[in-house]
Amino acid sequence: MKSNVYLFNLDISYHTFQHHYSGAASSVIVHTDSGLTLQLPAMRLRPFLTQLGVRGRFRLTVDSNNRFKSLEQIS
Repeated sequence: MKSNVYLFNLDISYHTFQHHYSGAASSVIVHTDSGLTLQLPAMRLRPFLTQLGVRGRFRLTVDSNNRFKSLEQIS
């Protein structure tokens, strides 16, 4: 099965993440390096939340149906 990989940067402060994305249905809009706009459930970013927020470079992998496979912080 073919996978699609998207790279993007995030810089969301802790306060902003907690305030805006704490609901179960909340989502985060990201802009990939290739110019695409993607919508991710905020819960996918929770493992990367630190006291500084969610910051860094990320790699999102989805399957051929655009279903989530993995999200990893790469820097």
